[in-house]
Order: sequence, then structure tokens, then C-alpha cells
Amino acid sequence: MRPASLLSLAAIVALSAPGFGCGGASTSQPSAKPNKKAPKRPARHAVGAEPHRDARIGSYVSDSMTFDTSAYWIEGPAGVVLVDTGFLTPVALDLVERAETATGKTVTTAIVLHANPDKFNGTAALQARGVEVLTSQQVLGLIPAVHQKRVKWFGKRYAPDYPLEQPAPTAFGAETTTLEAAGLALTAHVLGAGCSGAHVALQFEGHLFVGDLVAHENHAWMELGLIDDWQATLDRLVALQPTWVHPGRGPSGGPELLTAQKAYLADVKARVAALGPQGAPDDARLKPVRAALIAAYPGYGYPFFLGLGLPAVWRSLAAADGPASGESR
Repeated sequence: MRPASLLSLAAIVALSAPGFGCGGASTSQPSAKPNKKAPKRPARHAVGAEPHRDARIGSYVSDSMTFDTSAYWIEGPAGVVLVDTGFLTPVALDLVERAETATGKTVTTAIVLHANPDKFNGTAALQARGVEVLTSQQVLGLIPAVHQKRVKWFGKRYAPDYPLEQPAPTAFGAETTTLEAAGLALTAHVLGAGCSGAHVALQFEGHLFVGDLVAHENHAWMELGLIDDWQATLDRLVALQPTWVHPGRGPSGGPELLTAQKAYLADVKARVAALGPQGAPDDARLKPVRAALIAAYPGYGYPFFLGLGLPAVWRSLAAADGPASGESR
């Protein structure tokens, strides 16, 4: 956890549940009072070299007020490409300024990997600077419903830094394609469901940017409960044989991050399935599963994500017609 001056655990839980993360199935609002100390500028950041030591790749990690979210930049011969846009307008501006300072080049393009506020909320701020913000047609179609919910939960808490107008990236298409940006050839892989209802993974040479499909050293956000779909999406990424994987939360690493995420999801599913789930989630029976998972993955961040994820997995396993997909993802 970060210092107490940022957020207490209870406050972060209130901000995170059920509105934050990859899922969008929940319709109830957080019960806690709005946070009146929303940041006006990022309180903490991490910018610098990742283990790959590729000078063309830069990383940016927001503070815990904005959920320790990782964004990236790729330096090309004719500019810079951002991967995701940040949770708040000041975060987006800080990200682009640091990328341009580090490279001495102008950010020309940004890619939104999936429909989640920490991925798309900086869209308008970047567009105002002349940055072209792109995503897939599938992700673009999910943004309106997700944005509407998140504004209800986060707009006042993070005023005036939370964008109230619906972000409007440009769709590059509905199929995997090669994007030419900043003098680079980037492959945008159009993927199905995982923690969101649709994803883009961006590939540049041996680098693969996967967003919240991988939560390295953190518990996964499983609000939709789509474990099988998520596993299938990860299989597609494994088949790409990347050298480096850059997650939406946690440090970058090699392809082992993909297999580790698969193993984590399989473990969660097996533990919940062992309860023989039927009907509505049984919180009393899920409580020891949550405790066991926290013990099994010591040091993993955001354990409170399990509070929404495990019931969602229960519902998926209990449903006779397959996993619950949620109305907004």
C-alpha cells in the first residue's frame, strides 16, 4: 500500500467496487461517501527503463489514487506512440509531457487497449493536443455504457479532473491490422473477452502490450467472471510468442507473465468450482476461498478485487447457459 496520505484501504475499496476495474456487470453504486481529496496532479509516478532495456520503450505508473495503472510509450523515428491514456486528465497530460521530454519527440498517436476508464479517460485531453487516439470497433462500442456508469461513481470524487464527456477514440477497424504511426509498424490484435468484453493487444517487434489481461503481482479484476474466455484470449497471446509482455498493472516481464496469468485464473476457477456453486453466490462459503487465494499469492496487490471477482466466477459456474457476460462489456 502507499502512504496514508493517499488513500486508506477502505477508501480504495469504495472507489474500486463495483465501479472500477475491467468488469461492468454490476449495477449498484458504491456505498461510501465521495472522496473529497481527489488529486489535482499525479502524486506519484514511475518513469524509466523496464527489464527489457529497450530505450525506445518508456513506462509510466500512476499513483494509488489512480490505481497504480501502467501506461507506456514507444519512440519511433517520426514521433511517439502512447499505449493507453490514463484515468484522469492530469494523468494523461503528465504522461504525454514526460514521454515527449524523455524522447525529444512529439506524441502523435495513442492506442486504447480496452474499455476501462484508466485506458480511455485521457482521450479528449490528448486529442486537444493533436494526438490521434485509436482503438478497435469492438472496444469503441463498449465505451459509452462503461463511461456512463463510471461518471456516476467517480465524477464527483475526482472533480474537476475526471472527464465528464464521453471519450471518443477513432476506430481503426474490427479486425487485427497493422497501424503505421510515428514511423513505426504496430500490429493491433483485435481480441475477444477477458476482463473486459473486448480487447486490443499491441505488438511492436518482440514487445506485447496487453493491458489488464495480465495483472502481474496483483490480483485480477474478474467482475465479469469470464474465466474461460479470458483463458482463450491469453492462449492467442501465447501463440504470438512475444519476448516481452507489458501489463496494465505490475512490472513488465517475459512470456511467463501470460502463463502465470493463465495459472492464476485456473486456480481461482478450481477453488470456486470445488464449492459446487449453485444459485446466488454464497458469501460465507466464498470467504475462506478469498483468504486462501490471498495466502497463496503473498505480496499480490489489490486483494479486495476478489470481493467482486469471486462472486462473479460463482455466477458463471452456476449458470446453466454459460458465463455471465454483463451488459456493458
